[in-house]
Amino acid sequence: MSITVEEKNRLIKEFATKEGDTGSPEVQVAILTSRISTLTEHFKTHKKDNHSRRGLLKLVAQRRKLLDYTKAKDEARYQDLIKRLGIRR
Repeated sequence: MSITVEEKNRLIKEFATKEGDTGSPEVQVAILTSRISTLTEHFKTHKKDNHSRRGLLKLVAQRRKLLDYTKAKDEARYQDLIKRLGIRR
């Protein structure tokens, strides 16, 4: 249920704030969002996979914490990030 190396590198390039940036909240949220969407598709066919569902809930909580941090630090970055990712709040 993980994302491919190519997908991860694409997300890092797209959301990085500077060269070599892999730890900014924008990059982390983008990677988590990709993993969440992959798991969501997985659950459409495997409805009873409760072990993976727990992992999904942990990913969603982690993304929520990062988004809250970004919103507290810089509202404009937060608004831009959720707009670029297409997630609602």
